Amino acid sequence: MLVAGSGIAFGQSKVGTSVGTFLMIEPSARAAAMGNAGVTLDDEIEAAYYNPAAIGHMNGSGAQFTHSPWFAGITYDYVGAVANLGNFGNLYGSVTALNSGEIDVRTVEQPMGTGERYKATDLAFGLGYGRQVSDRFSLGVQLVYMQETIWHSSLNGFAINMGTLYRISPDGLRIGASISNLGTRPKFDGRDLRIQYDANPDAYGDNPNLPSTLLTNDFPMPIIFRVGLGYPIKLGEDNKLELVADAIHPSDNTESVSFGGEWLFFKTFAVRGGYQHLFEKDSEVGLTLGAGVQYEAETFRIYFDYGWASHKSLEQVQRMTVGIMF
Repeated sequence: MLVAGSGIAFGQSKVGTSVGTFLMIEPSARAAAMGNAGVTLDDEIEAAYYNPAAIGHMNGSGAQFTHSPWFAGITYDYVGAVANLGNFGNLYGSVTALNSGEIDVRTVEQPMGTGERYKATDLAFGLGYGRQVSDRFSLGVQLVYMQETIWHSSLNGFAINMGTLYRISPDGLRIGASISNLGTRPKFDGRDLRIQYDANPDAYGDNPNLPSTLLTNDFPMPIIFRVGLGYPIKLGEDNKLELVADAIHPSDNTESVSFGGEWLFFKTFAVRGGYQHLFEKDSEVGLTLGAGVQYEAETFRIYFDYGWASHKSLEQVQRMTVGIMF
Protein backbone atom coordinates (compact mmCIF):
# COMPACT_ATOMS: atom_id res chain seq x y z
CA MET A 1 0.00 0.00 0.00
CA LEU A 2 2.87 2.39 0.78
CA VAL A 3 4.54 1.69 -2.57
CA ALA A 4 1.29 2.31 -4.46
CA GLY A 5 0.69 5.57 -2.61
CA SER A 6 4.25 6.77 -3.12
CA GLY A 7 3.81 6.31 -6.87
CA ILE A 8 0.93 8.79 -6.77
CA ALA A 9 3.07 11.23 -4.80
CA PHE A 10 6.00 10.98 -7.21
CA GLY A 11 3.67 11.62 -10.15
CA GLN A 12 3.07 15.27 -9.17
CA SER A 13 5.54 18.10 -8.65
CA LYS A 14 3.61 21.39 -8.82
CA VAL A 15 4.30 23.91 -6.08
CA GLY A 16 1.35 25.53 -4.30
CA THR A 17 -1.40 23.61 -6.12
CA SER A 18 -2.98 21.71 -3.22
CA VAL A 19 -5.63 22.45 -0.61
CA GLY A 20 -5.51 21.61 3.07
CA THR A 21 -1.88 22.69 3.32
CA PHE A 22 -2.36 23.29 7.06
CA LEU A 23 -2.12 19.50 7.31
CA MET A 24 1.58 19.90 6.48
CA ILE A 25 2.30 21.91 9.64
CA GLU A 26 4.17 19.56 11.97
CA PRO A 27 2.78 19.70 15.51
CA SER A 28 5.47 18.25 17.79
CA ALA A 29 7.81 20.80 19.39
CA ARG A 30 10.27 17.98 20.05
CA ALA A 31 10.38 16.75 16.46
CA ALA A 32 10.33 20.33 15.15
CA ALA A 33 13.49 21.07 17.12
CA MET A 34 15.10 17.99 15.52
CA GLY A 35 14.54 19.26 12.00
CA ASN A 36 11.02 17.81 11.83
CA ALA A 37 12.58 14.43 11.08
CA GLY A 38 10.00 12.39 12.95
CA VAL A 39 9.15 9.32 10.86
CA THR A 40 11.15 7.01 13.19
CA LEU A 41 10.19 8.60 16.52
CA ASP A 42 7.89 6.39 18.59
CA ASP A 43 8.12 7.55 22.20
CA GLU A 44 5.70 10.48 22.17
CA ILE A 45 2.03 10.71 21.22
CA GLU A 46 2.37 13.27 18.44
CA ALA A 47 4.88 11.03 16.67
CA ALA A 48 1.76 9.51 15.09
CA TYR A 49 1.49 12.63 12.91
CA TYR A 50 4.74 11.74 11.13
CA ASN A 51 4.14 8.00 11.09
CA PRO A 52 0.90 6.30 12.21
CA ALA A 53 2.94 3.17 12.97
CA ALA A 54 4.17 4.96 16.10
CA ILE A 55 0.69 4.37 17.54
CA GLY A 56 1.44 0.66 17.77
CA HIS A 57 4.62 1.19 19.79
CA MET A 58 2.96 3.17 22.59
CA ASN A 59 2.65 1.10 25.74
CA GLY A 60 0.30 3.37 27.65
CA SER A 61 -2.46 5.95 27.39
CA GLY A 62 -2.15 9.71 27.44
CA ALA A 63 -2.61 13.05 25.72
CA GLN A 64 -0.43 15.73 24.19
CA PHE A 65 -1.16 19.36 23.27
CA THR A 66 0.79 21.77 21.05
CA HIS A 67 0.29 25.50 20.62
CA SER A 68 2.12 27.63 18.07
CA PRO A 69 1.78 31.35 17.38
CA TRP A 70 2.04 31.15 13.60
CA PHE A 71 2.69 33.99 11.13
CA ALA A 72 0.71 37.27 11.05
CA GLY A 73 -1.29 36.61 14.20
CA ILE A 74 -2.44 33.15 13.04
CA THR A 75 -2.67 30.50 15.77
CA TYR A 76 -2.07 26.79 15.38
CA ASP A 77 -3.21 24.15 17.88
CA TYR A 78 -2.95 20.36 17.85
CA VAL A 79 -4.29 17.80 20.34
CA GLY A 80 -3.45 14.12 20.21
CA ALA A 81 -4.57 11.31 22.52
CA VAL A 82 -3.89 7.58 22.61
CA ALA A 83 -5.81 4.80 24.35
CA ASN A 84 -4.09 1.50 25.04
CA LEU A 85 -6.23 -1.54 24.22
CA GLY A 86 -3.79 -4.16 25.46
CA ASN A 87 -3.27 -7.02 23.02
CA PHE A 88 -5.69 -5.41 20.56
CA GLY A 89 -3.36 -2.48 19.81
CA ASN A 90 -3.88 1.25 20.36
CA LEU A 91 -6.42 3.85 19.28
CA TYR A 92 -5.34 7.38 18.39
CA GLY A 93 -7.36 10.57 18.00
CA SER A 94 -6.28 14.05 16.97
CA VAL A 95 -7.71 17.53 16.40
CA THR A 96 -5.93 20.21 14.36
CA ALA A 97 -7.03 23.86 14.31
CA LEU A 98 -5.66 26.87 12.44
CA ASN A 99 -7.30 30.27 12.98
CA SER A 100 -6.50 33.57 11.26
CA GLY A 101 -8.35 35.75 13.74
CA GLU A 102 -10.75 38.46 12.54
CA ILE A 103 -9.81 40.42 9.39
CA ASP A 104 -11.40 43.61 8.03
CA VAL A 105 -13.47 43.22 4.86
CA ARG A 106 -12.11 45.64 2.24
CA THR A 107 -13.43 46.34 -1.26
CA VAL A 108 -12.36 48.51 -4.18
CA GLU A 109 -15.09 50.99 -3.30
CA GLN A 110 -14.31 50.84 0.45
CA PRO A 111 -10.55 50.20 0.78
CA MET A 112 -10.56 51.28 4.43
CA GLY A 113 -13.10 48.61 5.32
CA THR A 114 -16.82 47.98 5.08
CA GLY A 115 -17.30 47.57 8.80
CA GLU A 116 -17.62 43.80 8.41
CA ARG A 117 -15.03 41.32 9.62
CA TYR A 118 -14.30 37.75 8.52
CA LYS A 119 -11.88 34.97 9.40
CA ALA A 120 -10.34 31.90 7.87
CA THR A 121 -10.33 28.66 9.87
CA ASP A 122 -9.00 25.19 9.19
CA LEU A 123 -10.05 22.10 11.13
CA ALA A 124 -9.07 18.45 10.93
CA PHE A 125 -10.20 15.43 12.95
CA GLY A 126 -8.26 12.19 12.85
CA LEU A 127 -8.92 8.69 14.13
CA GLY A 128 -6.19 6.09 13.93
CA TYR A 129 -5.26 2.57 14.91
CA GLY A 130 -1.83 1.05 15.42
CA ARG A 131 -0.59 -2.39 16.35
CA GLN A 132 2.78 -3.84 17.22
CA VAL A 133 2.86 -6.95 15.06
CA SER A 134 6.09 -8.17 16.68
CA ASP A 135 8.60 -6.79 19.16
CA ARG A 136 10.33 -5.06 16.22
CA PHE A 137 7.63 -4.26 13.67
CA SER A 138 4.54 -2.07 13.92
CA LEU A 139 2.07 -0.55 11.50
CA GLY A 140 -0.65 2.05 11.72
CA VAL A 141 -3.37 3.84 9.79
CA GLN A 142 -5.30 7.05 10.39
CA LEU A 143 -8.41 8.48 8.74
CA VAL A 144 -8.66 12.27 8.60
CA TYR A 145 -11.59 14.59 7.93
CA MET A 146 -10.62 18.16 7.17
CA GLN A 147 -12.46 21.43 6.54
CA GLU A 148 -11.24 24.80 5.30
CA THR A 149 -13.51 27.84 5.78
CA ILE A 150 -13.10 31.39 4.45
CA TRP A 151 -15.93 33.63 5.60
CA HIS A 152 -19.10 31.93 4.29
CA SER A 153 -17.43 29.43 1.93
CA SER A 154 -15.82 26.12 2.79
CA LEU A 155 -14.50 22.85 1.45
CA ASN A 156 -14.44 19.39 3.01
CA GLY A 157 -12.25 16.40 2.33
CA PHE A 158 -11.15 13.01 3.60
CA ALA A 159 -7.65 11.56 3.69
CA ILE A 160 -5.81 8.49 4.91
CA ASN A 161 -2.37 8.23 6.52
CA MET A 162 -0.43 4.95 6.64
CA GLY A 163 2.95 3.93 7.99
CA THR A 164 5.32 1.20 9.07
CA LEU A 165 8.15 1.16 11.60
CA TYR A 166 10.82 -1.49 12.03
CA ARG A 167 13.48 -1.87 14.72
CA ILE A 168 16.63 -3.65 13.61
CA SER A 169 17.34 -4.36 17.28
CA PRO A 170 15.51 -3.48 20.51
CA ASP A 171 17.74 -0.46 21.22
CA GLY A 172 19.32 0.01 17.80
CA LEU A 173 18.61 1.32 14.32
CA ARG A 174 14.99 2.07 13.35
CA ILE A 175 13.59 2.33 9.82
CA GLY A 176 10.30 4.09 9.17
CA ALA A 177 8.13 4.95 6.17
CA SER A 178 4.79 6.71 5.87
CA ILE A 179 2.46 8.37 3.41
CA SER A 180 0.12 11.15 4.53
CA ASN A 181 -2.94 12.94 3.12
CA LEU A 182 -3.82 10.44 0.43
CA GLY A 183 -7.40 11.53 -0.17
CA THR A 184 -10.17 13.24 -2.08
CA ARG A 185 -10.08 16.36 -4.28
CA PRO A 186 -12.29 18.92 -2.51
CA LYS A 187 -13.46 22.29 -3.82
CA PHE A 188 -14.97 25.41 -2.29
CA ASP A 189 -18.68 26.11 -2.11
CA GLY A 190 -20.83 28.54 -0.14
CA ARG A 191 -22.94 31.67 -0.29
CA ASP A 192 -19.93 33.88 -1.06
CA LEU A 193 -19.94 32.23 -4.51
CA ARG A 194 -23.59 33.12 -5.18
CA ILE A 195 -23.83 36.00 -7.67
CA GLN A 196 -26.30 37.82 -9.91
CA TYR A 197 -25.47 37.32 -13.58
CA ASP A 198 -26.45 39.08 -16.79
CA ALA A 199 -26.22 36.56 -19.64
CA ASN A 200 -26.20 39.31 -22.28
CA PRO A 201 -25.28 42.75 -20.96
CA ASP A 202 -25.73 44.34 -24.41
CA ALA A 203 -29.37 43.25 -24.69
CA TYR A 204 -32.31 45.22 -23.32
CA GLY A 205 -35.42 43.65 -21.87
CA ASP A 206 -33.79 40.49 -20.51
CA ASN A 207 -33.26 39.69 -16.84
CA PRO A 208 -29.90 41.20 -15.78
CA ASN A 209 -30.01 39.62 -12.32
CA LEU A 210 -30.12 35.89 -12.87
CA PRO A 211 -29.23 33.97 -9.68
CA SER A 212 -26.01 32.07 -10.40
CA THR A 213 -23.18 30.24 -8.72
CA LEU A 214 -19.45 30.48 -9.43
CA LEU A 215 -17.97 27.02 -9.90
CA THR A 216 -14.52 26.45 -8.41
CA ASN A 217 -11.94 23.87 -9.41
CA ASP A 218 -11.14 20.91 -7.20
CA PHE A 219 -7.59 20.41 -5.97
CA PRO A 220 -5.68 17.49 -4.46
CA MET A 221 -4.53 17.07 -0.89
CA PRO A 222 -0.83 17.70 -0.13
CA ILE A 223 0.44 14.11 -0.26
CA ILE A 224 3.70 13.55 1.63
CA PHE A 225 5.87 10.45 1.44
CA ARG A 226 8.47 10.05 4.19
CA VAL A 227 11.19 7.48 4.75
CA GLY A 228 13.80 7.76 7.46
CA LEU A 229 16.32 6.34 9.89
CA GLY A 230 16.69 6.75 13.64
CA TYR A 231 19.61 5.64 15.76
CA PRO A 232 19.88 5.91 19.57
CA ILE A 233 23.30 6.00 21.23
CA LYS A 234 23.61 5.31 24.96
CA LEU A 235 26.11 7.57 26.73
CA GLY A 236 26.11 5.82 30.08
CA GLU A 237 23.19 4.96 32.32
CA ASP A 238 21.60 8.41 32.39
CA ASN A 239 22.48 9.94 29.04
CA LYS A 240 21.32 9.15 25.50
CA LEU A 241 21.86 10.65 22.07
CA GLU A 242 19.13 10.25 19.43
CA LEU A 243 20.00 10.84 15.76
CA VAL A 244 17.28 11.02 13.10
CA ALA A 245 17.09 11.71 9.36
CA ASP A 246 14.13 11.78 6.96
CA ALA A 247 13.87 11.92 3.19
CA ILE A 248 10.66 13.70 2.18
CA HIS A 249 8.76 13.85 -1.12
CA PRO A 250 5.65 16.08 -1.15
CA SER A 251 3.26 16.12 -4.09
CA ASP A 252 3.35 19.93 -4.39
CA ASN A 253 7.04 20.65 -3.86
CA THR A 254 10.51 19.26 -4.47
CA GLU A 255 12.27 16.52 -2.53
CA SER A 256 14.25 17.36 0.59
CA VAL A 257 16.15 15.85 3.51
CA SER A 258 15.66 16.75 7.18
CA PHE A 259 17.89 15.64 10.03
CA GLY A 260 18.50 16.36 13.68
CA GLY A 261 19.49 15.07 17.07
CA GLU A 262 18.56 15.05 20.73
CA TRP A 263 20.76 14.74 23.79
CA LEU A 264 18.81 13.53 26.83
CA PHE A 265 20.79 13.74 30.04
CA PHE A 266 19.86 12.45 33.50
CA LYS A 267 16.65 11.15 31.86
CA THR A 268 15.17 14.58 32.54
CA PHE A 269 16.61 17.37 30.39
CA ALA A 270 16.97 17.43 26.62
CA VAL A 271 18.62 19.76 24.12
CA ARG A 272 17.88 19.44 20.42
CA GLY A 273 18.93 20.76 17.06
CA GLY A 274 18.51 20.06 13.38
CA TYR A 275 18.00 21.30 9.85
CA GLN A 276 14.85 20.86 7.80
CA HIS A 277 14.17 20.60 4.07
CA LEU A 278 17.75 20.57 2.86
CA PHE A 279 17.93 20.46 -0.99
CA GLU A 280 14.35 21.76 -1.34
CA LYS A 281 14.11 24.31 -4.14
CA ASP A 282 13.49 27.85 -2.83
CA SER A 283 13.24 26.55 0.74
CA GLU A 284 12.08 29.06 3.34
CA VAL A 285 13.12 27.01 6.37
CA GLY A 286 16.39 25.74 7.77
CA LEU A 287 17.92 25.67 11.25
CA THR A 288 15.86 24.31 14.16
CA LEU A 289 16.60 24.33 17.90
CA GLY A 290 14.81 23.39 21.09
CA ALA A 291 14.82 21.92 24.55
CA GLY A 292 12.64 19.84 26.83
CA VAL A 293 12.15 18.59 30.35
CA GLN A 294 10.34 15.51 31.62
CA TYR A 295 9.47 13.91 34.93
CA GLU A 296 8.93 10.19 35.33
CA ALA A 297 7.11 8.59 38.25
CA GLU A 298 6.08 4.97 38.71
CA THR A 299 2.69 5.37 37.07
CA PHE A 300 2.99 8.41 34.79
CA ARG A 301 5.31 10.66 32.81
CA ILE A 302 4.82 14.37 32.14
CA TYR A 303 6.91 16.44 29.76
CA PHE A 304 7.23 19.90 28.25
CA ASP A 305 9.00 20.67 24.98
CA TYR A 306 9.91 23.85 23.14
CA GLY A 307 10.86 24.11 19.47
CA TRP A 308 12.15 27.01 17.39
CA ALA A 309 12.49 27.06 13.59
CA SER A 310 14.03 29.74 11.37
CA HIS A 311 12.23 31.15 8.34
CA LYS A 312 13.86 33.33 5.69
CA SER A 313 11.07 35.62 4.52
CA LEU A 314 8.71 35.45 7.48
CA GLU A 315 9.11 35.34 11.25
CA GLN A 316 10.61 32.51 13.22
CA VAL A 317 8.13 29.88 14.37
CA GLN A 318 7.87 28.64 17.95
CA ARG A 319 6.05 25.59 19.25
CA MET A 320 5.18 24.62 22.82
CA THR A 321 4.10 21.06 23.63
CA VAL A 322 2.92 19.56 26.90
CA GLY A 323 1.97 15.92 27.41
CA ILE A 324 1.26 13.17 29.90
CA MET A 325 1.48 9.38 29.61
CA PHE A 326 0.05 6.82 32.04
